[in-house]
Amino acid sequence: MKHIKLSKFWDNLRSSYWFLPSLMAVGAIALAFTLLAIDRSSSLDISNASAFSWIYQGGAEGARAVLSVIAGSMVTVAVTAFSITIVALQLASSHFGPRLLRNFMQDQGNQIVLGTFIATFIYCLLVLRTIRGEDYQLFVPHLSVTVGVLMAVISIAVLIYFIHHASTIIQASHVIVDVSHDLEQVTNNLFPETLGHDLDQQGEGAKDIPTDFEAAARPVRSKETGYLQAIEDETLMEVACDENLVLRVQAFPGAFVMADSPLVMAYPADRITHHIEKRINQAFVMGRELTKQQNVAFPIEQLVEIALRALSPAVNDPFTAIRCIDRLADGLARLAGRELPSPYRYDQSHTLRVIAAPVKFETLADTAFTQIRQYGSADSVVVGRLLGAIAAIAPFTRHSKQRYILQQHLEAIWQSSQQQLHHEHDLETVEKHYRTALAALQQPQPPVKPML
Repeated sequence: MKHIKLSKFWDNLRSSYWFLPSLMAVGAIALAFTLLAIDRSSSLDISNASAFSWIYQGGAEGARAVLSVIAGSMVTVAVTAFSITIVALQLASSHFGPRLLRNFMQDQGNQIVLGTFIATFIYCLLVLRTIRGEDYQLFVPHLSVTVGVLMAVISIAVLIYFIHHASTIIQASHVIVDVSHDLEQVTNNLFPETLGHDLDQQGEGAKDIPTDFEAAARPVRSKETGYLQAIEDETLMEVACDENLVLRVQAFPGAFVMADSPLVMAYPADRITHHIEKRINQAFVMGRELTKQQNVAFPIEQLVEIALRALSPAVNDPFTAIRCIDRLADGLARLAGRELPSPYRYDQSHTLRVIAAPVKFETLADTAFTQIRQYGSADSVVVGRLLGAIAAIAPFTRHSKQRYILQQHLEAIWQSSQQQLHHEHDLETVEKHYRTALAALQQPQPPVKPML
């Protein structure tokens, strides 16, 4: 029941630059103490050169010198890697938008690189402090020093990887693919292929709403201000069943909720207590920023933001915008092929408990096409790709309403291009794409197979 909040907590940990490096540092501490204990046990006879020729054979001064060089180098390299990471974040913020920073923060490659350098530095320090020369009780942790050298070699390999990785993650194509993968993931989570038919389309749910719902229901208001990141559906259902209520959700993931604004309408009003209001508020996960957790529109908005920045006069990069349009077409085609869940949720006794309208295809199509059309209608290539995207989505639609929505966008794109484009060749090219898309929308719609 608490998996939503645990998922949010894990998402916040993944977005931090301290969690994974801290785990690796703790691992380095444990490794250092373990190997030092083995060295102190004198269970290894390094004089047997045939068996232990790979272990460090030098004395105390040599061991100190080796570990000192490794530790000093790791600090320098870690500072350099951190500086490069900050520069990459600045470039990402300026070129792709600040909302893409979370994607870069979640990149585990950078976290592993920083953790490797920090872990190697801490390990060398812990081993270095135990080395004693002949003036004291002689102790040279041969195995520990050998592992320190091995960790230095691994750190060099990680540094080579980091140089390649840092130059890759800021490329537009890489960022666009990552966001499109996020869109695919959230689509599969929220709209699984085996979901079943939408009861709302068959008119089987509205009749179960109490006739006096509007008059007898009262709002349960939010206790805090922020972006609604997720809703614990199971918690709402549990509250509704325990208290014999009908709850209609008023705020949905992705919305900005102000304090004292309604979260749900609860029926009947006379059963609502302060305790119930508190439980309902706990089902709504709020945060400072938007996330993709239950918001399928968020990765779409990210792709649109990248496209708009690419189309701005300061950047003037229509090729990046075209790549975003291609990914948007792929995402909308996948969404068009999924049956939306019913807004009416029943308990085990088939009693209506929760009313929560799913996100509409119309809303997602507006998010994907409207702003790009407004800012890119003067570019014939961008317009042509928008029209091509509609033609590509059309075969995947399941309902005539989806095709009607796509045709509305088709006509809007066509009209905007006619106002912005003036060259005859550009107009002819756009008209060809328009005719192709119109023909795709007018093709006979294949029958929808029942979903198991």
